[in-house]
Amino acid sequence: MAVSAAMVKELRELTGLGMMDCKKALTESDGDMNLAIESLRRNSAVKAAKKADRTASEGLLGVRVADDGSYAVLVEVNIETDFAARDESFAAFVRRVRDVAFEKRTSDLGALLAGGLDAEREKLVQSIGENVSVRRIALLEAPGGQVASYLHADNRKASLVAVIGGDDELRRDVAMHVTASKPMVVSGADVAPEIVEKEREIFTAQAQDSGKPAEIIAKMVEGRVRKFLAEISLLEQPFVKDPNVRVGQLLSQKNARCSGFVRYEVGEGIDKVETDFAAEVAAQVRGKG
Repeated sequence: MAVSAAMVKELRELTGLGMMDCKKALTESDGDMNLAIESLRRNSAVKAAKKADRTASEGLLGVRVADDGSYAVLVEVNIETDFAARDESFAAFVRRVRDVAFEKRTSDLGALLAGGLDAEREKLVQSIGENVSVRRIALLEAPGGQVASYLHADNRKASLVAVIGGDDELRRDVAMHVTASKPMVVSGADVAPEIVEKEREIFTAQAQDSGKPAEIIAKMVEGRVRKFLAEISLLEQPFVKDPNVRVGQLLSQKNARCSGFVRYEVGEGIDKVETDFAAEVAAQVRGKG
């Protein structure tokens, strides 16, 4: 049976896969649309699996906050290249992941993927031709307060903050500060004791090379520990819009307090594989030869 352009178009609309894949499937199934769909589903799963070990460190973030500010979700979805991250179908999938997490009010990534999102992800892998990974989902709630968000214009850096008291402007300012200044904890008291002790050991080793008396070294070390805790603590950081005011002071002025925050940046912590494009092309040419 001859495969028409209309049949290929219909199969593409049904599956979202490439034109050549659709044409091949229709040809092999002698024009039987149902058999072609089954064939594409089998093959797409295999192809998606082959792409799964490719590093996806680019991507986008998605944010959604409840109308009453009671909770919000922040998701990160990765893809291999910045170019593909600008594809509208990829952006639509990020919004889809965000909305499903929001509606289910959960950060359980495994359950969300098992609920159908992984099938959509595999379909997108076939459509775009790059590995796509739903990396992480954060759910932040604010009992007695409200959650605010700040998403940078490039959709690659974002934060959620839970603030009790204050107003909308304050909450948004704090979220913007978290996005820009990368605090690790709300206050120094939230830092795990083993982390503090590790930093103390490092500072002690550094200070011992100074040749100063032990009591002076002890004071130097404690001073450096206090500085370290201040640098990573939201409340002690200089406010990004007014460095003369600490964030803790800003909150106090509005009778507010921050009960928690989440900050994501696309690709943070992922070991990126540097690819020599010219060498890759040359290798392909040699392989064909």
